[in-house]
Amino acid sequence: MSGEKIWLFDTTLRDGGQTRGVDFTHADKLAIATALDEIGMDYVEAGWPGANPTDDAFFATPPALKAAKIVAFGMTRRGGRSTANDPGLNAVIDCDVPATCLVGKTWDFHVETAIKTTLTENLEMISQSVAAAKKRGRESMFDCEHFFDGFKNNADYALSCAKAAVDGGAAWVVLCDTNGGALPDDVFEIVSTVRAHLPDANLGIHCHNDAGVAVANSIAAVAAGARQVQGTINGIGERCGNADLITLIPNLMLKSGYSTSITEANLPRLMTLSRMLDERLNRAPNAHAPYVGEAAFAHKGGLHASAAQKDPKTYEHVPPEKVGNKRQYLVSDQAGKSNMMARFADFGIKVAADDPRIDKLIRLVKEREFEGWSFDSAEASFELMARRALGEVPDYFSIGRFRVMDERRFNAKGELVVESEATTTITVGDASYHEAAIGNGPVNAVDTAMRKALIAAYPSLEDVELVDYKVRILDARDGQSGTGAITRVMIEFRVPGGPVWRTVGLSTNIIDASVAALGDGMIWKLQHDGVPGPKVTG
Repeated sequence: MSGEKIWLFDTTLRDGGQTRGVDFTHADKLAIATALDEIGMDYVEAGWPGANPTDDAFFATPPALKAAKIVAFGMTRRGGRSTANDPGLNAVIDCDVPATCLVGKTWDFHVETAIKTTLTENLEMISQSVAAAKKRGRESMFDCEHFFDGFKNNADYALSCAKAAVDGGAAWVVLCDTNGGALPDDVFEIVSTVRAHLPDANLGIHCHNDAGVAVANSIAAVAAGARQVQGTINGIGERCGNADLITLIPNLMLKSGYSTSITEANLPRLMTLSRMLDERLNRAPNAHAPYVGEAAFAHKGGLHASAAQKDPKTYEHVPPEKVGNKRQYLVSDQAGKSNMMARFADFGIKVAADDPRIDKLIRLVKEREFEGWSFDSAEASFELMARRALGEVPDYFSIGRFRVMDERRFNAKGELVVESEATTTITVGDASYHEAAIGNGPVNAVDTAMRKALIAAYPSLEDVELVDYKVRILDARDGQSGTGAITRVMIEFRVPGGPVWRTVGLSTNIIDASVAALGDGMIWKLQHDGVPGPKVTG
């Protein structure tokens, strides 16, 4: 099948919008649709006209995409009505977009139980609705809802539903694993049967991930003859999600040799597209996502890192650059000299491989990780530790005393409030800064107080933003647990339009751990800005 084209149908804005906790705005839909068009999707299913004000606003003035076809989604006509007398159907097929995708029942159990009509009328509902969309000049597609469950229950009827769509003039007949419970062998066998039964039909596949195999099922369907795949960016969708196009597309193109409308030059934009959606949804990217996750090409074990540096094919199934990612060598208690040298190269640190300080640093990392520190995700803290071992970090400042007070009280309006106040003393060279600040929590208060002191000495720190803060409680080596255990704090920083960096702090006190991580974050920024250390007199 090498070289055959697979059409890509993205339903992030429709099926993905049914994800728990996801609520796209009109601006989100416009931005995501444009991004999908730019990377090379064939179809962008943007929503259901008439379902909600956001979808109505989108379809009222749809964006002018360069190549992708905007698709309006909806149901076939209702039982007991004509296509002309069904407002819901006409809201969809009257939209001024190139294509429609109508969904209808293909499981006899659903026909008789859910929509309570006859099997015969359901077939008429399918063919007449598809024909009505085609008559309006739309590319008319049909989603065979619950097709695989329906086929297992009554194969003849499920096939007759697919044929009804073909008879109505459907450009694509899409077989849907709506409940997400099918397995690849079942999908391959059933799609092969449909292919034999309807040899001239253009078949598509729409898989949900309830059994964890939506991508595998989609690939099985393509192997059996489906030529359109439907899915979402990052696999978002109802319940356990949909087939993840970010994983599916490189599997089809790089592994199976199929072509798509996404060019080889655009394939590296998959990672950017994945991150863009997460940013829109205000959630952290999945570090372990295939192909585009931050850990997808990260080598932690010393033997792995050593082999990968000799030839990346030893531990990488594709070059990370193909999908816009990059190779990383992590530093941890499993690290060896190869990891260290690779990380030094990433940081621009020049040191000879036989420098005795490297072995000392390896021992230090392993000791720290045994204590509870974690450097594989806190690259900034590791870089500072390495540069300090090599004598490359100026003594920018030292954190002296800090005090945090929390007060829970009723204010003048009778409202119950909790306030945090922090004071901190920071020494920069010969100067001492003592600042106080109010925050919406103890960490925010001490962070604000530290920044007030540091910005007075280093104005470039004013743009630093704290974007993520994670706390993990670790059992102490002396057996303490729960509230008496060790606290590990991970903080992520960024500068608008600039780099992102992460630090780690460890202490039995959560504020102390936070202060350590905050301090490293500021020092890393100063180091990378090339700011010289303070002058000390006397």
